[in-house]
Amino acid sequence: MAEKKALHAFIKEELIERIKSQDYKVGDQFPTEHDICKEFNVSRTTVRIALSQLVQEGYLIRQRGKGSFVAEPKANQILSHTNEHFDQQLKAQGKEGKIIAKTIEVIAAKGSKQERFGLNEADPIQKIKRIRMVNNDITQYEIAYIPWQIAPGIKKEQVEHSLYQTLKNDYHIDIHKTTEILEITLADKDISHYLACDVGQPCFFIETIAEDKDGRVIEFSRSYFRGDKTSFKVERFY
Repeated sequence: MAEKKALHAFIKEELIERIKSQDYKVGDQFPTEHDICKEFNVSRTTVRIALSQLVQEGYLIRQRGKGSFVAEPKANQILSHTNEHFDQQLKAQGKEGKIIAKTIEVIAAKGSKQERFGLNEADPIQKIKRIRMVNNDITQYEIAYIPWQIAPGIKKEQVEHSLYQTLKNDYHIDIHKTTEILEITLADKDISHYLACDVGQPCFFIETIAEDKDGRVIEFSRSYFRGDKTSFKVERFY
């Protein structure tokens, strides 16, 4: 074992390698705490920490009364420049995506949203709440804002696929640039409700500003992703 490395970290890395090399395949029941303790000659507490981290990181799922099972690989999303929509990225991974529009409401522009869009006070803005599913698992909760004057009266069926494609096809608006900020946050009551996760569970948070070629802000969104079901890939070209 690596010198001075925490035993639970060593065991976790070893088990991850076995999952990645498909010694344990998706859906397979994972060895019990007792079996892993015996193999590595460590305490049950050490193994329990390693297994808990594997669950938190999305490698395993626990089923009460049955044990732990190998989870589906996380949905991977490319954040750097790509011409592929997220659904196309999913198909390349052998996964199916689905978007469900939960609510669309019209709110009055004020504060930071009024300033961000360059609107007059009380101008109407459409607030769109959506969830995204991958292979029937909820992975993303999004709150998007679009001024009424840009896409007046947008309907639920129009936002149950790519929002940017809808803006292009139905409103003749091309998104030229997005600026995205990625952070880690903890799910509050509202987020946990839409993501079907526990309050306090770690989530990725992305704030996005979308602009047209003239620099006009078209859409602003806040998206929350389940940390145990999502990963992000950043590609750099030099």
